[in-house]
Amino acid sequence: MNHAVQTTSPSAVAARAQGQARQPQPSVVPPVDVFENDNAITLLADLPGVTRDQLQVRVDGDTLVLEATAATRGPQDMQLVYGEAQCPTYRRQFTLSRELDTARVEAQLRDGVLKLTIPKAEEARPRRIQVQVG
Repeated sequence: MNHAVQTTSPSAVAARAQGQARQPQPSVVPPVDVFENDNAITLLADLPGVTRDQLQVRVDGDTLVLEATAATRGPQDMQLVYGEAQCPTYRRQFTLSRELDTARVEAQLRDGVLKLTIPKAEEARPRRIQVQVG
């Protein structure tokens, strides 16, 4: 295995205390599966309740950052009186290998699963060398 991606957990933000002003919730670290083949790395991140508008994927140097906020929708024309379901804020970051081509990252969000495909740079891909008979 090549280990082209390393995970880093985010720091926690102060949780909302009962009776105090509303503060940001701590971030939830979404579960991620990482797959690799000769051409690319593929990450599958579980982000239930997240829509495309609430998702931010960016590369800062050699760091890939995923940030999102889930939304729960109640019935129309009704006001929430009591609720236990929270709308989590997701955050996860990865340190990327230099052998990955971060300029060609592809992202697809479907049914609460984010699929990121990061191709390997051409020079990092295995290649077959033909041997000549002398």
